[in-house]
Amino acid sequence: MKSEESATARACPETFSFILLEWFRDNGRSLPWRETKDPYAIWLSEIILQQTRIEQGRPYWERFISRWPRVEDLAAATEDEVLREWQGLGYYSRARNLHFAAKQVVALGHFPDTLEDIRKLKGVGDYTAAAIASFAFGIPAAVVDGNVYRVLSRYYGIETPINTTEGKKVFAVLAQSLIEELPQKKSLSSQYNQAIMDFGAIQCTPQSPRCLLCPLMESCEALRSGRVGQLPVKLKTLKIRERHLTYIYIRCKGYIAIHRRGSGDIWQGLWEPFISEELRVKSEESLLIRKNVRHVLTHQVIMADFYLLETDERPELPDDYIWIPEADFEDYAKPRLIEILLDSLPHS
Repeated sequence: MKSEESATARACPETFSFILLEWFRDNGRSLPWRETKDPYAIWLSEIILQQTRIEQGRPYWERFISRWPRVEDLAAATEDEVLREWQGLGYYSRARNLHFAAKQVVALGHFPDTLEDIRKLKGVGDYTAAAIASFAFGIPAAVVDGNVYRVLSRYYGIETPINTTEGKKVFAVLAQSLIEELPQKKSLSSQYNQAIMDFGAIQCTPQSPRCLLCPLMESCEALRSGRVGQLPVKLKTLKIRERHLTYIYIRCKGYIAIHRRGSGDIWQGLWEPFISEELRVKSEESLLIRKNVRHVLTHQVIMADFYLLETDERPELPDDYIWIPEADFEDYAKPRLIEILLDSLPHS
């Protein structure tokens, strides 16, 4: 393509959007939540897939839908049941917000069907609200996730950092303008949103994008200027905290001591054995099972030691600890780290 033709293509959102829609017809992913207009099923998929890969999240969506096929069923569940079903996905605040929002929907009497009302659900931000509005109700609202940031920043050559207030505004305005340019935006917005997300996940990937087989290669600004690997721009602001946790698995005559983590810290509402961030365990009292197990979270790196204390007398513990039959611990929602540590535990 001649340079002037390339510049025209880059400036024409209709060209960009329709190429994406054509690509999607041949390459779009087949996903069960795309086969329905049920807002509950779509909302559930969006919450599960936040910060979770599709391959990992899909079995969870299927189990949730099987166990709680309607939002009323989910609302009637206990928080412990929801956390237990969520176990292994991480970011447990998502599960608590999901449960709370299900109760909001039931109290409302129907699933909210406007962008403004969908945003009022606990745990639903701009992206999730736009996705539900678009996929379930045909509302022409643009979704902007990591895939969309990447595709738009590369195609249009935008260097504004995506994790700044200015960047979020720039990309939100651009994404919405592309929706508004669609000739049948109510009927095509859902397809277009799915197309640009799939394009980012399959074609315009973070590493080793398929540029030489890309239908947008002739009009992509990043490819033209050699900046594919530099876009999108993201400021590094994350500070990682390291913590050391000591767990003592106290076993007494078939019972173990556990407590539920409180608010204001990681793993809120999940259960764990006796824990201390200051305790030094005497080797003659407890058996060291594992030491310095490294567990990486978004903002923290956990280094954990795991001890086993077998005793015939229950030690005095803080008031928030309870004693349960050891076999029943399987029914309690617990952090992934505890599951890892328990795998090393000798049987009683």
